[in-house]
Amino acid sequence: MRSTFPIKLLFVTSLFLSATAFANPTESDAEAGEKDLKTEITEYIGHHLKDSHDFSLFSITQENGEKKHIGFPLPVILWDNGLKVFSSSKFHHGEAVAEVDGDYFKLDHSKIYKTDASGTITYDEKHHATNAKPLDFSITKGVVMIFLTGLLMFLLFKGLATSYAKNGSIPKGIGRFFEPIVLYIRDDIAIANIGEKRYKKYMPFLLTVFFFIWFLNMFGLTPFGVNVTGNIAVTTALAIVTFLLTNLTGTKDYWKHLFDPLGDSMPWYGKLPLYVILIPIEILGIFIKPFSLLIRLYANMQAGHIVIMSLIGLMFIFKSWIGSPLSFGLAFAISLIEILVALLQAYIFTMLSALYFGFASEEHDHAEAH
Repeated sequence: MRSTFPIKLLFVTSLFLSATAFANPTESDAEAGEKDLKTEITEYIGHHLKDSHDFSLFSITQENGEKKHIGFPLPVILWDNGLKVFSSSKFHHGEAVAEVDGDYFKLDHSKIYKTDASGTITYDEKHHATNAKPLDFSITKGVVMIFLTGLLMFLLFKGLATSYAKNGSIPKGIGRFFEPIVLYIRDDIAIANIGEKRYKKYMPFLLTVFFFIWFLNMFGLTPFGVNVTGNIAVTTALAIVTFLLTNLTGTKDYWKHLFDPLGDSMPWYGKLPLYVILIPIEILGIFIKPFSLLIRLYANMQAGHIVIMSLIGLMFIFKSWIGSPLSFGLAFAISLIEILVALLQAYIFTMLSALYFGFASEEHDHAEAH
């Protein structure tokens, strides 16, 4: 009972902090009706899912209708005819134009555009901004959480390695919790899918990607609520690393299977018509595998955040003693399920990566295998 209480307290706090952003609507919002409230909730959910140039925990709408954002700014790093570094507080959460060395920049849908002193943004027929965009190397809140996760992993496993060295391969403290997970990844994921002969060269990546995804997923469920793994750019980068490791370490049997999938099972004149279909499918599979990795992780984490935030938003739509507690209860239940999903998605990404590495490193007699 003692161990589950902090988890419950954490998620109750997370839901409360998220809910405060919907609280205290202005009088104009109340008069505008239910449609405007739904629009406000939809916009807030969209804002929550995007990366941003400031670390905003939540916002409070004051009596005069002005929104007060609770959080802190982050450094903006741009390259536009030279390096430009300034605080994101100059944007005032996208409401102001930032002037730097005589140039003007404005935030629009979490992207920085070059503009004039009045902050003019022009759009095309599809409502896409046509202003010039400087190269953006800013430290966003997603980057901050990636750095924090990397630092946490470094300190955690450095301590685990030190504990192993000092205590005769027996971990102490928090290492006792993580050692079974490391052994499981080694024995039931790496060795089981890659084989004892070649698994060791893939272990650093498999351990890193598992704990990296897991920790980021868990951070996304805290009151900070940073949806890093729900960013398709992050999942794409992880999938590209898996793609490169798979194909750069592939054996000759791996490549032979791609371009000669039938082997010596039949003469070449019998295989030629089949290869017109088989070889393009095999080559397409090279790219489908990492694509499925990135979409699966992105879609699951994105959907989880959308569902939780939508359920919280329903509390302020129902405005009743039956609907609001029910919405809160469902949101709390989904949050608990998301704990399992956070771990499950890290496991699936690691398992499938190991499976692809096993295909790439497998050596066998080609004709016998078919």
